[in-house]
Amino acid sequence: MKKLLIIIMLLSLLISSCSENEKDDQVKKWKQEIENTELEFADMASKEGLQKAFLSYAADDAVLNRNNTILKGKEAIKDYFENQTLSDVKLVWAPDFIEVSRSGDLGYTYGKFNFSAIDTTGNKIEAQGIFHSVWKRQADGNWRFVWD
Repeated sequence: MKKLLIIIMLLSLLISSCSENEKDDQVKKWKQEIENTELEFADMASKEGLQKAFLSYAADDAVLNRNNTILKGKEAIKDYFENQTLSDVKLVWAPDFIEVSRSGDLGYTYGKFNFSAIDTTGNKIEAQGIFHSVWKRQADGNWRFVWD
């Protein structure tokens, strides 16, 4: 009886460790998906413009914090970009850190960004800083940001 109990305990431990390893592998896969999405987002912004990139990678209920103003939803994000008066806008970023929930439905990234543009008077504006984005897996399996 004692041997049976030890065997059951060892089997339980083995099964639970396999399950944890599988979960760790899944989390690693999700982190890679988020990183790929973040890099594709930055690449689109560079090649096709900020408005197109932000609207493409925003969830329908996404929120942007810009100039101490909260923009809620894609329509508000679209209006924000359409009302910009800056030209030659460049925004470059890449994640330095990525985390994802064990359930695989939410993740976040942060890293450094570099911004430059020309204002309406012809002056160059430059800024560097830290970005933070929250990503949510959508029903179709794609990651879209819900906070930036």
